[in-house]
Amino acid sequence: MIGDWLTTVLATFAGLLPIVNPWSTAVVFLALTVRLSDEDRQRQATLASLYALGVLWTFLFAGALIMNFFGISIPALRIAGGLIVARVGFSMLSPAETEEAPGAPPPRAEIAFTPLAVPMLSGPGSIAVTIGMAAGAESITDHLAIAAGIALVIAISWATLRGARAVKRLLGDQGIDALTRIMGFLLVCIGVQFVGMGVIEVVTDPRLLGRIAETLATLPAR
Repeated sequence: MIGDWLTTVLATFAGLLPIVNPWSTAVVFLALTVRLSDEDRQRQATLASLYALGVLWTFLFAGALIMNFFGISIPALRIAGGLIVARVGFSMLSPAETEEAPGAPPPRAEIAFTPLAVPMLSGPGSIAVTIGMAAGAESITDHLAIAAGIALVIAISWATLRGARAVKRLLGDQGIDALTRIMGFLLVCIGVQFVGMGVIEVVTDPRLLGRIAETLATLPAR
């Protein structure tokens, strides 16, 4: 019994960690929080991790109900997530220049929920995996094991985000500025890819193709 439970926890951890990919999120996190104090940076890391955990747990226990109630599909999640990521990427490519008074505290940026938690840590891919795992769960014990695996992944993500400041000390201000613009470009690319994948999934949906075939069959032959 305990062995099966641990197997489910480890399977969830192994299947979800590469999709959540906290290491790529850490680089984005570093670029977005470059002007924040260490205290605010750690606060954003903690909030982002808690938000991502809440999102994935919500979809674990009520994902199918939420998706069906609002009529949301995974392709729609991909497209929406892609638009959010691309928007953040464009803002990083052309950061706004603002004059700061001497001794003024750095501006606070609330980036914990968007884009860090959604769609970076708990994006369409991780949500889809979570819903798929929930569909295969046969008891509340299985659901709790999956929830524990998700919590373990988010704990790794939290530790990774909190350790990102070491990279800041290594790169310096100019390195961080260059990294911000590079990551902005990559985020635009990721956002476009998300949107493209979502569109492909929509246009290749068997239900849509079936309706197109039925419509073509009713057209008069020439």
